[in-house]
Amino acid sequence: MSVIITNVVENSLAESAGIRKGDVIVSINNHELRDVIDYLFYSQESVLKLKIRRGSRSMSLTLNRDRSTTDIGVEIKQFKIRSCRNKCIFCFVDQLPKGMRRSLYVKDDDYRMSFLFGNYITLTNLSRKDKERIVEQKLSPLYISVHTTDNKLRRQMLGNPKAPDIIEEIQYLASSKIRMHVQIVVCPGINDGEHLKKTINDLQKFYPYVSSIAIVPVGLTRYYRGSIRPIQRDDALRIIDCVKYFRRRLKRRHGDPMVYLADEFYLKAGLSVPGAKEYGDFPQIENGVGLIAYFLNNAKNLKIPKKVRPLKIVLITGVAFSEYLEEFVKRLRIEGLEIEVFSIKNRFFGDSVTVAGLLTGKDIVKSLIGRLNADVLFIPDVMLKHGSDIFLDDVSLHDLEESLGIKVKAIESTPEGIIRGIRDEDRR
Repeated sequence: MSVIITNVVENSLAESAGIRKGDVIVSINNHELRDVIDYLFYSQESVLKLKIRRGSRSMSLTLNRDRSTTDIGVEIKQFKIRSCRNKCIFCFVDQLPKGMRRSLYVKDDDYRMSFLFGNYITLTNLSRKDKERIVEQKLSPLYISVHTTDNKLRRQMLGNPKAPDIIEEIQYLASSKIRMHVQIVVCPGINDGEHLKKTINDLQKFYPYVSSIAIVPVGLTRYYRGSIRPIQRDDALRIIDCVKYFRRRLKRRHGDPMVYLADEFYLKAGLSVPGAKEYGDFPQIENGVGLIAYFLNNAKNLKIPKKVRPLKIVLITGVAFSEYLEEFVKRLRIEGLEIEVFSIKNRFFGDSVTVAGLLTGKDIVKSLIGRLNADVLFIPDVMLKHGSDIFLDDVSLHDLEESLGIKVKAIESTPEGIIRGIRDEDRR
């Protein structure tokens, strides 16, 4: 048990103490370290007694940190992710074709990733020590895939006959004051209808520790070979009505509606998405819950330049968001700016996949080649691997530039990001 240092920040407390890249922190204040979470948990004291291993050498260091120093200045190697033991009937990873980026095939079901990054876990692989650690270190909030509180049905959906009782697992965490954001992936004809009502009703009893419940539609690509069907308009309308009922009831009971629908339900139903106030503090926006409302709300008070140098820009997005992006662009009215929105169909995963974040570089090239007359193409950053310029299919921004013969720029996928991109281009 130990953590490996991958980088030491220049002029940091760690550098001053002589800590180097490649050093291994064995313990802090006599607490052995297993991973970055232990490092974060035990490094909060003002006096830190570190045991370091450097090759075959062992050494002890004492660091005195003042109140203004929040971090000693080291970066820690990522731990090995605990993989999923389930065989979910709708698993998106199982729907991926061969030949994509290796990291896409990792089935993550690691409570540490849930705490650090908001990844969803099923609570099916926690040991007693894992649970004790969650409680001791207050690893909260956690993001949990529930799907249904009917344990027989849940085991069928997870493809895991040994999955523990989900209510007992949530009860344990709630009694220890661990907050949870849960999701229900709705598969029509399987866990909707009365099952959905029961699940919401069971989960709301744990408020405020079950802090939010997200209802999201099952995602099916053209590679899916099972019997689940996608959400249709009638399904979406019924689910919207169900959630409306619970939101009113829970607002009266808890002062919080608790239950939130993914944007896709409103799009499938042909209805307008609710306003931003309906989503509170957007507790599950990364799950596609309130993304459109968040974007439109942030677009209201933008500082928009009145004039730029002659500039032609192309913006792209997925089918689901194109209508809203086009509406935003029409309102810009910046002198000197020509801006066009292209909606990209997802040929790789299939027409039922409409979100921008699952578009591939090759689909963008096929959709745009020979159609562009612009100075720059803006790519929303949600299409790229975090911290890189690579799409799902390993196509890079540079590859796009070469294929399309146009400058390509990644921008933050917000109204502010679009305006910032325009300003940057205007200054060139």
